[in-house]
Amino acid sequence: MKKLFISQPMRGLTDEEILKTREEIRVKAEEIIGEPVELIQSFFEDFRPIGKTPVAYLGKSISLLATADVVYFGEGWKDARGCKIEHEVAVQYGIDRIED
Repeated sequence: MKKLFISQPMRGLTDEEILKTREEIRVKAEEIIGEPVELIQSFFEDFRPIGKTPVAYLGKSISLLATADVVYFGEGWKDARGCKIEHEVAVQYGIDRIED
């Protein structure tokens, strides 16, 4: 079973919208990969960042990205600053990618 990291735009979305999209992405990823995946929990409901909030979230995300076998970049990722950085990390470190 592959470990799946989801990179998706979140700005302006409710928690419910984000979680619904994550589930849709998980299903798509399983279809593409051809087997069940273990979803890495990178949606932080109880994280209390210190300092520059977006950078703190990105740092935590990249730490989890290091454990992934594959990253799914959801629709709109090319327009989201954090997703673009996560993509570059995945490219530079040879982590398999699925791009919407």
